[in-house]
Amino acid sequence: MTKSIQTIARFPDEFMFQLNNKEYKDLIFQIGTSSSWGGRRKLPYVFTEHGAVMLSSVLNCNIAVNASVQIVKAFVKIRNMIIENKELVNKLKELERQIQSHDKSIVILFNAIKQLMEPPPVSPKRRIGFDS
Repeated sequence: MTKSIQTIARFPDEFMFQLNNKEYKDLIFQIGTSSSWGGRRKLPYVFTEHGAVMLSSVLNCNIAVNASVQIVKAFVKIRNMIIENKELVNKLKELERQIQSHDKSIVILFNAIKQLMEPPPVSPKRRIGFDS
């Protein structure tokens, strides 16, 4: 796909970019496309979230508009999943900190219990009576 002047104006690099070889191979692996029918000669361009919004304003037929709406909804879901994942990571870090402090407390508690379970030291018995 050659970027025309209109395309460049509507879709700058932050709206649309060309995949590199590794990204394209990862994409093919994820969607399971066949490589036995000739393949691509050039790497594809993809849209960012903002590019998908721009695309929906450019396309006019009902199918294209509905597809663009679905794309935007997918981006919103992905963003929400990322935000939720960050919250989950933060919660796990906090839990890890709490467990570490609890671990230290538990070790101290077990040491105190062990000390209480040890019999008191035996001192030599003092003899009653007179020494001769």
